Amino acid sequence: MTQSVPVLLSTTSVYPEPTAVGFELAAELGYDGVELMVFTDRVSQDPAAAASLAKHYGVKIGAVHAPCLLVTQRVWSADPWTRLRRSVQAAEYLDSPVVVIHPPFSWQKDYAAKFSTVLDGLRARYPHVTIAVENMFPLKLGKRKLVPYRPHWDPTRHGYDSYTLDLSHCAASGADAIAMAERMGKGLRHIHLCDGTEPGADQHLVPGRGTQPCAELLGSLGASDWDGSITVEVSTRKSGNRTRRAEDLYESVKFARDALNADKRP
Repeated sequence: MTQSVPVLLSTTSVYPEPTAVGFELAAELGYDGVELMVFTDRVSQDPAAAASLAKHYGVKIGAVHAPCLLVTQRVWSADPWTRLRRSVQAAEYLDSPVVVIHPPFSWQKDYAAKFSTVLDGLRARYPHVTIAVENMFPLKLGKRKLVPYRPHWDPTRHGYDSYTLDLSHCAASGADAIAMAERMGKGLRHIHLCDGTEPGADQHLVPGRGTQPCAELLGSLGASDWDGSITVEVSTRKSGNRTRRAEDLYESVKFARDALNADKRP
């Protein structure tokens, strides 16, 4: 019998509530664990504090998201190599098998030039941690498109060993999520499950509320006995209160498990 695909909750999905609430709701709603977003919340930046939360709530930290957002460029260090290295070290400390990282920003020229070499070195030093490069999206400036990533927002253009596929980013870029998953091939190790409706808008909707082929993608992965992991990474900022936030997050985990098992039912 194959092991079921773990469905994790991103701690950023409870924003603006703090990281600890992500652990609490993951346990309450029956998630298999959390993806720790290393964010501006100081608890998220402290692996020992995160480990204490995991123990207290009885949830595994199944992935670590490196601090590579615009708002986390000073978390741990202004040096992107240091942030990436510390993310991998945190994952090893937390016994987390996956680190999610974005492609370098276009202005990080030295980092971008050595990115693949640095990834290879980290993989050799930390062989039990998969570093999965995430697909991003161009920005719209009027009628122009700006690609703020180097060499591209689509990591398959360059080619890496491991990938994270984010469905909201597929919507924002106008990319075909199924085709991108096929290009990623066996390198597809992690999914950010969320939804979106249109190019240029990174919405991170609850899956099923947008136009992305969320159920189709998960159904095909479930039918193929895929052995990666899934993180629900949705925005609940507009939920208004804890009850509605929990309802959105429960709907998301149920969607994930139903879609994964759709093709396995008699």
